[in-house]
Amino acid sequence: GLASQQRYDRMLEKERAIDVTRETLADTTVTPEQVDEYLRSVGTSTLDQPRPVIQLCKRPEVDSEELLRHAGIYDEVVTEAPGMLSAPRLIEIDLKYEGYIDRQQDMVEEMEEKERWPIPDDFDYHALDNISKEAREKLSTVEPDNLGQASRVPGVRASDISVLMVLLKNEGVEPLPTDRDLDTVAGDGFGVSRETAVEVSG
Repeated sequence: GLASQQRYDRMLEKERAIDVTRETLADTTVTPEQVDEYLRSVGTSTLDQPRPVIQLCKRPEVDSEELLRHAGIYDEVVTEAPGMLSAPRLIEIDLKYEGYIDRQQDMVEEMEEKERWPIPDDFDYHALDNISKEAREKLSTVEPDNLGQASRVPGVRASDISVLMVLLKNEGVEPLPTDRDLDTVAGDGFGVSRETAVEVSG
């Protein structure tokens, strides 16, 4: 309806404003004379040369709006995105959590990779001398289905999992295909269905 369209239009307007402001912050540089006093006041290092504003917004101590006001360019920046005065603050939050989000994504991908490595049902953990005794005992008791489950067993260290992965590779165990792999096989032009691809991979 009309209300839904209006909400959608506002969302698009907000996204455009944020994109424009991000570009402005990336293209706008500030000099030591403009911002050093502010940077000292918040306990962060001063500049040795002009820097893009967006670079300074990544610093934990820096408040983007205060920085822009001290540099005398607040009005200039927000004018680029009328109706979206909070854009600098939203971009600042995004920048500061960027590294954290990337690290979290890496952890998720690493865990998904481990989940794809199956452990044979008859795998003898007690025969392994190069993982800790505690890990051998815990894994023998739990009998995890894959490396992902094994990595979550209390008492099992990351180094134990690395050793297990090497041993599995040496025994010819291969990771299960991802959904993307299966879709590639199914859509390679040879008429192989996704279900057949799963059976073949297994």
